[in-house]
Amino acid sequence: MERAREEASDRYDDEALDSYSRTVMRVAAAVTPHVAAIEMSATRRNGRMRVGAGSAVLFTEDGYLVTNSHVVAGTRNGHAVFADGSRLELELVGADPLSDLAVVHGRRPKVRPAELGDAESLRVGQLVIAVGNPLGLAGSVTAGVVSGLGRAIPVWADGNRRVIEDVIQTDAALNPGNSGGALADTHSRIVGINTAVAGAGLGLAIPINSTTRRIISALLSDGRVRRAYLGLVSTPVRLTPSAVIRSGPRDGLRIVEVLPGSPADRAGLAAGDIVLTAGGRAVSNAESLQRLLFSDAIGQPLDLAVLRDGAVLRDGADLRLVAVPDEMTSNPK
Repeated sequence: MERAREEASDRYDDEALDSYSRTVMRVAAAVTPHVAAIEMSATRRNGRMRVGAGSAVLFTEDGYLVTNSHVVAGTRNGHAVFADGSRLELELVGADPLSDLAVVHGRRPKVRPAELGDAESLRVGQLVIAVGNPLGLAGSVTAGVVSGLGRAIPVWADGNRRVIEDVIQTDAALNPGNSGGALADTHSRIVGINTAVAGAGLGLAIPINSTTRRIISALLSDGRVRRAYLGLVSTPVRLTPSAVIRSGPRDGLRIVEVLPGSPADRAGLAAGDIVLTAGGRAVSNAESLQRLLFSDAIGQPLDLAVLRDGAVLRDGADLRLVAVPDEMTSNPK
């Protein structure tokens, strides 16, 4: 009887592994044709060449690809090579360092575009598959699970500090060259653009959601994104029952770090504070705050309801602090 149970268990494990493998292979086969290896370059004033290399995902039939801003930084032209060997000459359309997204364009390719999904549907523990060109190895595939959602990470670029908001964390291995590649769900929909900007081996991806679609649309139309800037690093948090009773909302954004001299710093926000609402709207993840920080928010007072040490801060008769967002420049200090 015991032996029979062990054999049944082994068969179940084998079937589960086969199912996992089949899923990864199916998604890899569907997504790989849409992911290109790209190399971008530009000649500097001193005559030296600036070169950026990574991956990109074709998302329109007329030759527009999305990649990472840090992959194309300081470049203007280049080329893409797809898995079928076809080559596409590229030019930079626009880049947004705050989201680490960029759009490049070439003539109408032979390859069909990928299907973009919605990262809002992702859940922690969900299987995701990364496709890119790490270390020049075209069409490489890694698989893992979503380890975290709504992350915000501070990074250094060209000697300056900036923050990338609302990233997806995954244990799918990512290395230089994966940057700009696809993170796909089990339906082969692109739910994120991989970034290795935080360092080799740390699996992070920029989500495809309503905010990033708005960013990509702005890059397509204007070549740039005018953004309002607060200067804080945050993470989603579920409030305790006692805090819910005092404040109302069940979720908020816990501030991990406030960048010195930023609008958030000038407003009096501090690490450990929990932002409950911004502009009268509940904020439960980084994207809900990002939606409020486009061009129309620059220089305009933004009311923030903040929980600090279990108490909602008071300003006069209202429960609020007020921040005045700056315009996000290419290299915010």
